[in-house]
Amino acid sequence: MRLTTKGRFAVTAMIDLALRQNNGPVTLAAISQRQRISLSYLEQLFGKLRRHELVESTRGPGGGYTLARKASDITVADIIVSVDEPIDSTQCSGKENCLGESGRCMTHDLWSSLNQRMVEFLDAVTLQKLVDDQVAKGVQVEDKPAVRRAISTTPVVKPIRINAPNSVFALGNAFAKS
Repeated sequence: MRLTTKGRFAVTAMIDLALRQNNGPVTLAAISQRQRISLSYLEQLFGKLRRHELVESTRGPGGGYTLARKASDITVADIIVSVDEPIDSTQCSGKENCLGESGRCMTHDLWSSLNQRMVEFLDAVTLQKLVDDQVAKGVQVEDKPAVRRAISTTPVVKPIRINAPNSVFALGNAFAKS
């Protein structure tokens, strides 16, 4: 099995989300900044995570993502499978046609057993365990900053809107109409 960046980033982002969701929905922009993962890539991953009901989204100001289930009910295998990451080390993707028409290769059973063990291992690791490991390592989770609305003593100066032609051609057209 080769775990690609898709699976790695999905697990990393889910840990980040689980660590911070107690402060309300977590934005993908914040996860992107903290974990240095492309925002557009996170949007693709979280679309798949949402379709597999691992996360829920909240729209609007103050919106973002939260876990759809308890972190203790989500496994690493759930996350990896939801982002279309195959957990398979066989050459034939488990179809038993490694050698084409002539059937399975001699090591097919070995790789199939490895697949089974990997799935069992990843299914035994919960998101909550990964979160607890991060907390034990001393990862600091910042509180969501309170929204402050400052009252300024300086009056708000609105720009003056001038309705004038913005090009030579518009100026010519303005004169042609008069």
